[in-house]
Amino acid sequence: MESQRDAAPLGRFLTVADTAEVLNVSAQHVAELISSGELPAIRIGRSGPWRIEFPALEAFISGQYEEARRAGLWHQAQLTELAEFSGAPMLRPVPPLG
Repeated sequence: MESQRDAAPLGRFLTVADTAEVLNVSAQHVAELISSGELPAIRIGRSGPWRIEFPALEAFISGQYEEARRAGLWHQAQLTELAEFSGAPMLRPVPPLG
């Protein structure tokens, strides 16, 4: 059976810098996500550095995918409603080949 440490090569807890690298954002952006409560993190002691548990980061990423999926569905529904409202056929862009 795979241990948590095997699943996360960086260990159970990530630093803000490690998390920023995984997400390809700045450390400041990670700090803002922590401050807003979007990304759960813990601090050992009053002024210790923030630590993000690897499963919490995975859950955050999954949540971002779900949010993007829902936004795409909402946008698609809005296009459909617009076409139905106007009565005119709606042309959709064709993705480029290759």
